[in-house]
Amino acid sequence: MKRYWKYAKPYLPAFIIGPILMIVEVIGEVVMPLLLSNIIDNGVVGRRGIPYIITTGITMVLTAMCMMAGGVGGAYFAIKASTGFANDLRKDLFNQIQKFSFKNIDQYNTGSLITRLTNDITQIQNMIQMMLRLALRAPGMLIGALIMAFVLNPKLALVILCVIPLLSLAIYLIMKVAFPRFTTMQKKLDALNTTTQENLTNIRVVKSFVREKFEEKKFKIANTDLKESTLSALKAVIFTMPVMTLAMNITTIAVVWYGGNQIIVGEMTSGVLTAFVNYVVQILMSLMMVSFIILNGSRALASAKRINEVLNTEIDLTDEKALHKDLTVQRGKIEFRGVNFKYYKDSEKWVLENINFVINPGETIGIIGPTGCGKSSLVQLIPRLYDVDSGEVLVDDVNVKDYSLKNLRDGVGIVFQKNVLFSGTIKENLKWGNEDASDEEVAQYAEIAQAHGFITSFADGYDTELGQGGVNVSGGQKQRLCIARALLKKPKILILDDSTSAVDTATEAKIRESFNNVLKGTTKIIIAQRISSVINADKIIVLDDGKIAGIGTHDELMKKCATYSEIYYSQMDKKVTA
Repeated sequence: MKRYWKYAKPYLPAFIIGPILMIVEVIGEVVMPLLLSNIIDNGVVGRRGIPYIITTGITMVLTAMCMMAGGVGGAYFAIKASTGFANDLRKDLFNQIQKFSFKNIDQYNTGSLITRLTNDITQIQNMIQMMLRLALRAPGMLIGALIMAFVLNPKLALVILCVIPLLSLAIYLIMKVAFPRFTTMQKKLDALNTTTQENLTNIRVVKSFVREKFEEKKFKIANTDLKESTLSALKAVIFTMPVMTLAMNITTIAVVWYGGNQIIVGEMTSGVLTAFVNYVVQILMSLMMVSFIILNGSRALASAKRINEVLNTEIDLTDEKALHKDLTVQRGKIEFRGVNFKYYKDSEKWVLENINFVINPGETIGIIGPTGCGKSSLVQLIPRLYDVDSGEVLVDDVNVKDYSLKNLRDGVGIVFQKNVLFSGTIKENLKWGNEDASDEEVAQYAEIAQAHGFITSFADGYDTELGQGGVNVSGGQKQRLCIARALLKKPKILILDDSTSAVDTATEAKIRESFNNVLKGTTKIIIAQRISSVINADKIIVLDDGKIAGIGTHDELMKKCATYSEIYYSQMDKKVTA
């Protein structure tokens, strides 16, 4: 609760005013049956006449208007407080996810994070809204109606006291069964969101492989699981209303029967019995409200637990202990000293083992090796997307852990293996690299990446709208746009992780030529599957099973590195065969 106080504090007036206004409504609820009793006993039976009935009726109308004002005002402030609370909580949850390292992100699937940001927070919002509207109203009505019932007829009120403990026990048992089922239900919702997100994101792949039926079956399974878990949770809950209704009817019958006998012997008036029945209904209705609060509370608690998991996730990659937070990357020198790394710390096998090399400022370095040998993992250690398990990664002779994450990553431009573009125009996507870049700079770096030509061929040029993920451009065009975006950062270190694989060899050669002419002061690291992409690099690093198999120029590696020569001849043989 201490954590959530920060989200309630800005809306404290609404949190206070809302329940107070609901108390106004409660007072009216308690007074109304008494006024009705007076009309029956005094105005009708007591023959005090029409003027008394009209006066009391006007009092009831004014009371009803005050109740309406209190109810509407209470609902308004409840909505205002709960919506503001949810807005601030959602913002902090999203900001926390933005701070996640790659390792933290690996702990959750995307669908689960989406559910927590949307549905789980909505559950808490609904709970707060209900609490502000009912938390004082329900107990207030319960206490007020009980007091009035005892004032009117203490003996008859004892009937109600016998029912309340039994109802409370029934509600407790129902909620005890329901709570774990709500947790399961939210997990099934995670699974459904993940399935839906994967399908919509990869819909073109699904269609190209004619896997619609398979995806429909997978969705049906996830959807059915959610339905079953929801029914399982609500099966426990649906007993609440019948139990409450049964208790209300039995109590009402008992009160009417016992009260009717008292009327016969003259111990009670019909007006008092009418008021008493109303108070019985109010008492049982207030208990029903309490049951709804507990029901929604159990679901909100399950959601709060899931939200807390994200908020409590320890960010394993921060710059709090950085020694040189103001330092920026100036030259682009890179050094790996005895680096060992693995994604899962309980794994016996290293992804990278005993990595040692130095890259001088401005050099072009190629990295090559079999699939899964650790090429991408190696370059991701430079901008601290992951941290080493042992050893050091240094940039400009400073351990990367001693830079602030912002300054380090500002100095490193990286184009990932999986190219991602966002909804918006081409220009907006390119300006991710530098939001202050002029149109001339955008065009200049698009030219270097060999993207300017196809961009200007579009009717709207740089203002062309890209679909989600850049679906309306080809793979090669997407790669060139991502390269241009990285270049706009004007980084001292540029990493291309197999980012020209969808580009034809002629265009790739032009890109490399542009790099040599324009990016002379930038350290360039090129991961590639094709030896032709790195053959002219200053140095080539050959990785094999997470270890360095060789470092040198193409000619040097052909003489002394068997792994490299095998790759070279296998590719040359394919060319000859082709």
